[in-house]
Amino acid sequence: MIALLVGLGLLFSFTSKFVQFRYMKEMFRIIFEKSTVSADGKRGISSFQAFTISAASRIGTGNLAGVATAIAAGGPGAVFWMWVIALIGAASSFVESTLAQIYKVKDRDGFRGGPAYYMEKGLNKRWMGIIFAVTITFCFGLVFNAVQSNTISLAMNEGFGVSKIAVGAVLAILTAIIIFGGLKRIAHVTQILVPVMAVIYLVLAIFILLFNITEIPAMFMLIVKAAFGIEQAAGGALGAAVLNGIKRGLFSNEAGMGSAPNAAATAAVSHPVKQGLIQTLGVFVDTILICSATAFIILLSGEYLRADATSINLTQSALAVHIGDWATIFVAVAIFLFAFSSVIGNYYYGETNIEFIKESPAALFIYRLAVIGMVFFGSVAKISLVWNLADLFMAIMAFINLIAITMLYKIALAALRDYRMQRKAGKDPVFYADSIEGVGETECWGRRQETER
Repeated sequence: MIALLVGLGLLFSFTSKFVQFRYMKEMFRIIFEKSTVSADGKRGISSFQAFTISAASRIGTGNLAGVATAIAAGGPGAVFWMWVIALIGAASSFVESTLAQIYKVKDRDGFRGGPAYYMEKGLNKRWMGIIFAVTITFCFGLVFNAVQSNTISLAMNEGFGVSKIAVGAVLAILTAIIIFGGLKRIAHVTQILVPVMAVIYLVLAIFILLFNITEIPAMFMLIVKAAFGIEQAAGGALGAAVLNGIKRGLFSNEAGMGSAPNAAATAAVSHPVKQGLIQTLGVFVDTILICSATAFIILLSGEYLRADATSINLTQSALAVHIGDWATIFVAVAIFLFAFSSVIGNYYYGETNIEFIKESPAALFIYRLAVIGMVFFGSVAKISLVWNLADLFMAIMAFINLIAITMLYKIALAALRDYRMQRKAGKDPVFYADSIEGVGETECWGRRQETER
């Protein structure tokens, strides 16, 4: 998987002439664009709204607990490899999210799409889409939700001394209320609170860095040395650093995994490349900013040398060293908001992919019961079991998606060329189904000739 992730990330980087770096200025320009109005007069989700929604789904357990887990298992060098997978994987994120936009379909709420849809429409392989849909439903709806609840129960136990069984029961009840009762208000509240909490967390990290500014050069040296096995006293061996850095990096930023395209497809934009660039920016924000903030807090505290701190409790104890014992409670509250909002998002990924296979109320009911069961199970299960399950399903899911985008990436590159030509001509790029060759069946993009007529 590591060879595939890095190899294909490099392929997409070179063939797109490093779209993730060349279009950085364009990403920030697009993010403040107003949303487009569809033919029926409805205004869709804007680029900025799409960015905040995707950021809210990315920022969470991976940023606080995943980084800590990577450092505990792979040493400080794991941080370097998290950066590598983000910088390279951003190109994969561009490709998959652009394809999700090209092959999205209309539904009662606007649009939906993702890997299953571009496998069916772009590759004409519905069977492949069904396999992916089943995998992402298990991966996100069940296994990843167990990871989220596991992290919440650890944080609550560390911060407030609440038993894991009690936390699991409360989480299961709250999850049931949302997915059965459809209480959208709770979901809306978390969508507001998650970005606010993320900003507070970043500001806190910046203050800690400024307070320890003289130690920063030595910290960077430690990360680089440990990444290549030069500084073994500070962490795990070279293989552990690479493996854990890439595993936790992928879990956090989801580049190439096939999850973010499900969210990317819902946005209303005039050109698919716009959403591809927005999702690419999301990878940078997630890993280079938020994950690095957690890593710096942990490394500057020295707490990573403790044998008993392996997950969210490592982040909590590291913050406590810098700002006092109240940090443990702050992280517990933050991780509850981050992780519980992710539970809602993860559930949606499963539901939309079940609908891809077949709209079945019975299947949806069984899935909802399974989600609630896994939320409780994750709260009381061992950390290692939950994270190993996540790694297994994450690898299967990424493998299927990477095969698909390797077969379709030339479509995304052709869309990028079309976008670039229109921008050079001073236009606001607009995409049509016949703008590029070989696109095949699309549902949401008209043809240029029909528009001109």
